[in-house]
Amino acid sequence: MLDQASLNTLFSAARTHNEWLEKPVTEEQLKAIYDQMKWGATSANCSPARLVFVQSQEQKEKLVACMAPGNADKTRKAPVTVILGMDMAFFDKLPQLFPHTDARAWFAGNQALIESTAFRNSSLQGAYMMLAARALGLDCGPMSGFDADKINATFFAGTEVKVNFVCSIGYGDASKLFPRSPRLSFDEACKIV
Repeated sequence: MLDQASLNTLFSAARTHNEWLEKPVTEEQLKAIYDQMKWGATSANCSPARLVFVQSQEQKEKLVACMAPGNADKTRKAPVTVILGMDMAFFDKLPQLFPHTDARAWFAGNQALIESTAFRNSSLQGAYMMLAARALGLDCGPMSGFDADKINATFFAGTEVKVNFVCSIGYGDASKLFPRSPRLSFDEACKIV
């Protein structure tokens, strides 16, 4: 069981950051994030997430051009912004990832199932990515304000990958955080039946 300090790092003390310290995130850190997140559960181990770590100034400007106005500066200033994509042909990897049955056959030709599975499971993997980053001492700033078609054309052209969401990663500037927003209580959000 994790101690309270670890739970605070992952959840209760973690914040969504919009401003960043001028401290780089290394390639080794990005690989460490992936090496942890990849172990998170997905249905049939389908693992549809595909990540593009946008770090160079040239590529950042391409991504900034795809972002909503309120997210452009956040993206430009972040050390790294991850485009969390979902591979719509994820099922082609199932013989490798789920070898004990023909799971590929469950999806081939079933577009509705492909889309819902890719979206649901890449979203899970995106959350695992954020938890991994936090566990490794980094902060996150997830965003959904962007032009998906532009991101897909700019970063995923010629592939079966589509953007799910975008998340900046780095060392957040805690002095620029606004007060924490409230959350729903257990009784407001949950029911035990």
